[in-house]
Amino acid sequence: MENLSARIQEEVRQSLQNNDLASAASKIRGFLCQEESIPLNIAVTGEAGSGKSTFVNAIRGVDNRDEGAAPTGCVETTMEPTPYPHPHFPSITVWDLPGIGTMKFPADKYLEHVGFERFDFFIIISAERFRENDSKLAKEIQKTGKKFYFVRSKIDDNIRNEKRSQRDFNEAQSLKRIRKYCVEGLQKEGCQSPQVFLISSFELHLYDFPLLEETLERELPQHKRDTFLLAMPNMSQEIINRKKEAYSYNIKYYSALSAAAGGVPMPGLGAAVDTGLVAHVVNQYVIGFGLDRPSLQRLSDSTGVPLDELMKVIFSPLATNEVTSDVIVKILAQSASAVALMAAEEAVKFIPLLGILTSMTLSFTTTYRALSLLLQELADDAQRVFRRALGLNTTV
Repeated sequence: MENLSARIQEEVRQSLQNNDLASAASKIRGFLCQEESIPLNIAVTGEAGSGKSTFVNAIRGVDNRDEGAAPTGCVETTMEPTPYPHPHFPSITVWDLPGIGTMKFPADKYLEHVGFERFDFFIIISAERFRENDSKLAKEIQKTGKKFYFVRSKIDDNIRNEKRSQRDFNEAQSLKRIRKYCVEGLQKEGCQSPQVFLISSFELHLYDFPLLEETLERELPQHKRDTFLLAMPNMSQEIINRKKEAYSYNIKYYSALSAAAGGVPMPGLGAAVDTGLVAHVVNQYVIGFGLDRPSLQRLSDSTGVPLDELMKVIFSPLATNEVTSDVIVKILAQSASAVALMAAEEAVKFIPLLGILTSMTLSFTTTYRALSLLLQELADDAQRVFRRALGLNTTV
């Protein structure tokens, strides 16, 4: 991504040197569209009843009861590889694969049947111990050069049952024992140094789900990391911080696009493009941070914290509603520095040559400051909502 950014920067610089603002804007816009449409295909497989469909829904931020959710049940409900696009990030698809080892999908032909080449990585799920077929599949995936990860699901059920049955219950010791049991089972089947993640698809912030997310993000190709990160539910404060960093990185490109429009000598065009551009980007922030109303409602349902309580810790007027140009204008109108910059941009635009360059600089600065400010506000809101959902102090 850094190399791609450097190439785009050089092409934009050359366009500006040739006074070709339209070409510069087109190159920046193309780069940003490409960033938003990077495909990512995640394969999830496991035996019937292992919780793979629930995991598919959880990683997409979807409730099992929502329209478009992968069907769940104790029997095999997936008979063919079934794609489930992410509801907010359509370039991301989570595939619910049939269980391995059935008559239709024998272990030795499994990858061929499901079309392994289209997947970026595999999640192998079990609700108990991993079996011979899981190990066989891992070995076959390894031959293709693709990544795979073992996920032990329904840990919340195990912990709850052990707590009820043990007088001297210790959660840390129970988790250690379950992990050891899974690892040793895989080693007996010939898997070398397997890494097993213990998760609950209903309580993503607990156990190993944040570690799994961090591992997947780290091991993905560089150009797909942000795509994956921004689509993940807010399961830790660290993830929210990393999302903020990812969003912050692209602010300079949106600001440069604004600057290219700011150099066009038409009354009001720069400000109109700025606010429309800012509205588009801020809507991405709202969705990515889970501050839209459907995401907040799902968080309320999963944690038991009333929606009104979550809403109380949200300070930004941008959250929970669709962000439009008019909304951005009203917010920027409350900032004296933003108003002054936009007024100066319009005033200098018609000064020959120097005016256009000055206008572009002012447009860049206005958009950069506005996006940085609004990103910070929404990131702070996301942190407060996360902490309120967990019953923690909401001070950021």
